[in-house]
Amino acid sequence: MVLVSAMVLIAAACSPPPPDEGSYIDRLLSDRTAKDEWFKTGSDSPVPLDRRSWMLPLRYYNPDLAFRVPAKLLIEEEQPVFEIPTSTGQLRQMQRVGKLVFALNSEPRTLSAFVELPAQTIDRLFVPFRDETNLAETYPSGRYMDLDRTPTGIYDLDFNLAYHPYCYYDEQYDCPYPPLENRLAIAVRAGEKLPPEEERRFPSISPEPLTPKPSEPTGP
Repeated sequence: MVLVSAMVLIAAACSPPPPDEGSYIDRLLSDRTAKDEWFKTGSDSPVPLDRRSWMLPLRYYNPDLAFRVPAKLLIEEEQPVFEIPTSTGQLRQMQRVGKLVFALNSEPRTLSAFVELPAQTIDRLFVPFRDETNLAETYPSGRYMDLDRTPTGIYDLDFNLAYHPYCYYDEQYDCPYPPLENRLAIAVRAGEKLPPEEERRFPSISPEPLTPKPSEPTGP
């Protein structure tokens, strides 16, 4: 706990100046509008045609800068490989690069950062997570974030960019479950959320995704 707290302080000390709030929110809202347009009209949209009328536009929490925080990546020496269960009953190999340490609500937190194997690129980190909004407010199997690698190890961890996996829109997609170590004991009301319950047109919420556990590491 002392180490995590110290690293959070280091991350905060080394973080860039705070962004201009107005331009940040404008850019965030513009990106959300562009994603809606792609999901609505794109030939490669993950949303089936018969679901677009109620799934789109996507629903989001209001932008909240309290959920945009600096984080420090503690890179692990061994970087173990895990076989992580997916929504279709498959196993995906993920290598844990390290742990992101940060603070939310003035409390130290950690999330593991992964790359999928065989690695297509090592320039991006995959951060799946679950939190206390799952089931009632967000997709029960969790949400994802992607981070571009930085040479400093300091990251702009922005939960306003958290998004639902494609298997929420269409069950045919194969989506890895967040491992137990990436379950935050806090309600992260930022990023993508579910439509109001009365607008949902099929039972997208199931208790099954709540209990999957990652297998033991298979080695570095």
